[in-house]
Amino acid sequence: MNLHTLKSAPGSRKSRRRVGRGIGSGLGKTSGRGQKGQGARSGGKKGAGFEGGQLPIHMRLPKRGFNNRAFGTEYTVVNVGDLARFEAGQTVTPELLVQTKVISKVGDGVKVLGDGELKVALTVKAHGFSKSAVEKIEAAGGKAEVI
Repeated sequence: MNLHTLKSAPGSRKSRRRVGRGIGSGLGKTSGRGQKGQGARSGGKKGAGFEGGQLPIHMRLPKRGFNNRAFGTEYTVVNVGDLARFEAGQTVTPELLVQTKVISKVGDGVKVLGDGELKVALTVKAHGFSKSAVEKIEAAGGKAEVI
């Protein structure tokens, strides 16, 4: 295989549509936009769900059930394995985790989950712990404190 023998796959390269170049092109005059109306105007064509100014169906239908999106707490998750980078006897706080770039932000709180191994004794202060995380921290000789 040489560079001068390479060819793109058939149908992968398509020439661009040249509109407004005379009747012979098939895309002259109105440039494939038809006569008048919203689609013919510049900036026309609203997105999916737009019904020509009529109230869209997703807004007409009644909403049912419970949605906790606005009120739920969103924890920043840290695994036990991520805490292995700290030295023995150190107190690990959410601020320290942000400082050492283990997490990017604290958010509504930090929750420690039990994925990974921990061999050093640490005092971990967080807003929440899973059962397996507490077991692994205490098995390594450390302490899990809820803030």
